[in-house]
Amino acid sequence: MRYTIFNKSRFLIFSDTDQNQIYMKYEYNTQRGQLILPEYGRNVQKLAEYCMTIEDRNERNKCAQAIVNVMSNLNPHYRENSDVKHKLWDHLAIISNFKLDVDYPFEIVKPETLKERPKKVAYSKNSIKLKHYGRIVELFIKEAVETNDQQERDYLIRMIANHMKRLYLTYNNDEIINDEQIFKDLEELSEHRLTVDRSIKLTDCRDIVVKPKKKYQKEHHHRHFDRRNHK
Repeated sequence: MRYTIFNKSRFLIFSDTDQNQIYMKYEYNTQRGQLILPEYGRNVQKLAEYCMTIEDRNERNKCAQAIVNVMSNLNPHYRENSDVKHKLWDHLAIISNFKLDVDYPFEIVKPETLKERPKKVAYSKNSIKLKHYGRIVELFIKEAVETNDQQERDYLIRMIANHMKRLYLTYNNDEIINDEQIFKDLEELSEHRLTVDRSIKLTDCRDIVVKPKKKYQKEHHHRHFDRRNHK
């Protein structure tokens, strides 16, 4: 008795060629092997397993190239990366558990590299004097201190002061702050190496803080809009 097997993704069809009878057997995920890279799906993994069974090396290389093309079509966002081909060949090697013996066009990733623990990222130890302004403002002020051109320095001071006022109101949106407080904070952060001209006019608080509309205004707008549509 001979059997021909057709794989239809979720089930296997067994065809008895001697008696012309067909038997159907479901293949459940619990009975399948683990997906190594789930983003490529079960079929790509089966293609890789089939590719490993090809004895002729030239045919095996052609099959591997075809699988890489399929993987590229399944993940078109990979095409935005400059090293997309290298990444796909690495993924093919990973899917085959590094057992696929083909002529790789790139040096593929090593199995031991995947098991390495990432290097510890050093935590920043910079102390921030006024935390609501953040580290970036301190870097801006440092740049202004090192600027020799007085006109450019004045421009930077005005831009930094406006930015500091926006940051202050972001964290204290219920409080109205006067510009003098911003100027004092700026001079403090510069360790008094900058002197702010008090004639500078900063952006008004009302132009920075956007208050949400009241609920009754929105409801009135919707009712007015509905009446016009029903006329």
